[in-house]
Amino acid sequence: MRGLELSRAYYENCGAAMIHEQFPEIEHLAAAALTGSGSECYGFDDEVSRDHDFEPGFCLFLPGEDTVDRRTAFLLERAYAKLPSEFMGFHRQKMAPVGGSRHGVFRLEEYYRERLGCLPSEMTEADWLRIPEYALAEAVNGEVFRDDAGELTRQRRILSEMPEDILRKKMAGHLLLMAQSGQYNYQRCLRHGEPGAAQLAVHEFAVHAMALLFLIHHRYMPYYKWSFRALRLLPGGEETAGSLEWMLTTENSEKTMDEKIDRIEQIAAEAVNLLQEQNRTKAVCGDLEKHAYSVNDGIRNAEIRNLHILSGI
Repeated sequence: MRGLELSRAYYENCGAAMIHEQFPEIEHLAAAALTGSGSECYGFDDEVSRDHDFEPGFCLFLPGEDTVDRRTAFLLERAYAKLPSEFMGFHRQKMAPVGGSRHGVFRLEEYYRERLGCLPSEMTEADWLRIPEYALAEAVNGEVFRDDAGELTRQRRILSEMPEDILRKKMAGHLLLMAQSGQYNYQRCLRHGEPGAAQLAVHEFAVHAMALLFLIHHRYMPYYKWSFRALRLLPGGEETAGSLEWMLTTENSEKTMDEKIDRIEQIAAEAVNLLQEQNRTKAVCGDLEKHAYSVNDGIRNAEIRNLHILSGI
């Protein structure tokens, strides 16, 4: 059983009844979900994942103290801690009375402030630029099991719709670094007799190529250990992931250099085609640097457009 399935079943069989029977006055205010940093929140968990932080559990999100007072929240935390310690053959891990860091009772605003620095509805353009994509991915992953008030869903929807100008700024930065690392520095490092530096260039190209493709498909690249798993789920991602994995796991010799250069150009061409289909670049060449500045030139807000091109990276 996957963690998301376990979490939903635990909420529906244990948590929902507890809230309905003991806290009927806030039943419509407590949003239930599973979201966050665990592999189970992405649906990527497997047998290996069960060696730590795998348990029956879910998140309960409450509004501020002006709506749900501190005493009620405390009693709900205690009630959550008393839910069955074993469910469907899985055991809950030992945790503090107020719940664990991944599961338990949270104030919605505090939850987002801890992870993003602010509520999604309060995010400024500067916030959008500074928050890394993996943090945004963690904030919108998983599933919402119940949200009668709709506030959790509203905040998640805001996060899932990055403003176009911010999207372009980030895309431009990734394109420029793809150009520098893959189209320019990889070959030069090898010609300098620096195979290690050449492999670092491949790594940089892979990271920024993946981040760009996620943004093109209106997704956020997750934490690095799940990036390839998530990439394969994007349209055309299986082939791209295969090429990038091969580039990262093979040596840099005369035999492989030409093949890696070809694959870099293939991935670059794929990205350019997608950007052209979305009318985000007006450049008509294969030079990713030119596309980077073309994408940046399309930013409507002059203040954002005139920021350093790497401001969103």
